[in-house]
Amino acid sequence: MLVIVGYVVVLASVFGGFALGGGHLASLLQPVELLMISGAAAGAFLVGNNAKSIKATLKALPSLFKGSKYSKALYMELMALLYELLSKVRKEGLMSIEGDVEKPEESPIFSKYPSILADHHVVEFMTDYLRLMVSGNMDAFQIENLMDNEIETHHHEGEVPAHCIAKLGDGMPAFGIVAAVMGVVHTMSS
Repeated sequence: MLVIVGYVVVLASVFGGFALGGGHLASLLQPVELLMISGAAAGAFLVGNNAKSIKATLKALPSLFKGSKYSKALYMELMALLYELLSKVRKEGLMSIEGDVEKPEESPIFSKYPSILADHHVVEFMTDYLRLMVSGNMDAFQIENLMDNEIETHHHEGEVPAHCIAKLGDGMPAFGIVAAVMGVVHTMSS
């Protein structure tokens, strides 16, 4: 919501200042230049990124306006879920959570936390490493190292759309200059 308010403030300031300074807003409407700039930007975006990055960026665009889905309430639910699972381990042993870990959607513990179950990344991350703990094939340091690597990979993949948009934003002034120069050339040739 704050993003939309920010855009409204920017547009009102720029166009309002232009109009108050005696400018005619109709003179700013140049659809051909907008077509050149947006077309060049779209082309540069396609050329500058691979298919996986483009898909991730397009998928992430709606989240710019929604904000983060992670909140303090979700973190508290996650902590409560972990507390319940680890309390069960402490009371009944490590093998007692095997059923919960294998089929979390059928687990009575996981079912108490529907917002956690709705996020497949969180559920997969938790159950994968709890499954490794239950199997007993790895020591705690190996599991910690694997968890750190997966978190780092997930973090890197989450930054891909931001990097794609930043690269596009870095090139936008150049596209605007090209469109302005082409407009001047067109005007001078008339």
